[in-house]
Amino acid sequence: METEWTQTLGTGPLLGIAAAAIAVLLFLIIKLRVHAFLALITVSIATAFAAQIPAEFILPTLSEGFGTTLASVAILVGLGAMLGRLVEASGGAQALTDALIRRFGEKRAPLALGVASLIFGFPIFFDAGLIVMLPIVFAVARRLGGGVLLYALPVAGAFSVMHIYVPPHPGPVSATGLLGADIGLVVALGLLVAIPTWYLSSYLFGLWAGRRIVLPVPDILSGGPQVDEKENPPKAGTIVAMLLLPLVMIFADTGLNAAGSAGWVDDEATWFWVARTLGSTTVALLVTVFVASYVLGTRRGKTRETIDDLLNKALAPVCAIILITGAGGMFGGVLRGSGIGDALSDALEGIGLPVIVAAFVIATALRIAQGSATVALITAAGLVQPLVADAGYNGVELAAVVLALAAGSVMTSHVNDSGFWLVGRFLEMDVKTTLKTWTVLETLVGVIGFGLASVIFVVAGAA
Repeated sequence: METEWTQTLGTGPLLGIAAAAIAVLLFLIIKLRVHAFLALITVSIATAFAAQIPAEFILPTLSEGFGTTLASVAILVGLGAMLGRLVEASGGAQALTDALIRRFGEKRAPLALGVASLIFGFPIFFDAGLIVMLPIVFAVARRLGGGVLLYALPVAGAFSVMHIYVPPHPGPVSATGLLGADIGLVVALGLLVAIPTWYLSSYLFGLWAGRRIVLPVPDILSGGPQVDEKENPPKAGTIVAMLLLPLVMIFADTGLNAAGSAGWVDDEATWFWVARTLGSTTVALLVTVFVASYVLGTRRGKTRETIDDLLNKALAPVCAIILITGAGGMFGGVLRGSGIGDALSDALEGIGLPVIVAAFVIATALRIAQGSATVALITAAGLVQPLVADAGYNGVELAAVVLALAAGSVMTSHVNDSGFWLVGRFLEMDVKTTLKTWTVLETLVGVIGFGLASVIFVVAGAA
């Protein structure tokens, strides 16, 4: 959307408006118990007026923020919920749960789920990976007890860590290109940072928080209460293959993208874009739902009417999640469209910190101000690009700066972040509990990751 207007408010008033908007939103939701969807829309409109967005641009700004978020989330959530319902209703989630427990033991179930999510998270985006894994998480939590957070936080954190630090995810790929870093080094060092960061933040903190905040297992992906245990559930290997199918398709798309960027294949050929489309996350999940409908439904004797009923029941509970997530994107879109993020960038651009520290601080501030980790990472990379170009860093140092930017971009997930609402609503947490768990976890991911990136930067500079 093109906005033909110029923001005349200064940095101070804009940042004050952003702080007030977040405070009012939290007050409405936590204290007054206003529904999150209504509160987000109301505060978004009020913020747009307060930031002096011209009246003719307010509705387009709201619609763009809402629509852009739904474009990336709604289809994935819907397809993921359908897949989850098929896996759960067939007894497949229970079969895979039994296999995991036999292999790793009950005490190591959170570790096993987290490691599996790290592997799945290499090519698959955060929201899609989380939705695919949640039926397994819920089944494990029901079987072993102890509350859902004990198992869900290590899984959600694993997808977040991989999405933020490791190419081929869009944020680190874009930052790598802007700073002229080597993509191979960023992948290698990203994994070096991501794995211990996940263990210290998502796994250990997840265990600690999950034991202190015991929440019941949601029925949201089951279309109602837990189905009865099946006498003849599908084999665990069948479910693993089902979960790997979208992973393989998406990984093929990732490989083609890398090959095209490297010039190994013609990235303007029709076959190239057809293949990439077929490997997109949306198509991969769509194909997987059709395959699951046959393998877990038709082949096991379910009628078409039964399968259709299962899929319908899968969609109803996630509608609220989709709308609230879209409204969170709307709020973030208003903060961006009003110029609040740009004002913060201008204020921090010349603060005189070491480049790697400045990269982290700028990305953190942008993340807090406007919500999107990818936008914060790419914008901050553009701001520090001249500083990096003048510094003459070696390849490892450049990669470390990319990782510092990534660390800042994941900090302090809160009410203007669509991921905050996605995690909170799927796990049926209220806002206060989401702040105490997910926000803290994401901040730990950022702080620990920045610490490790800084160590790499210092060692590389001294070598």
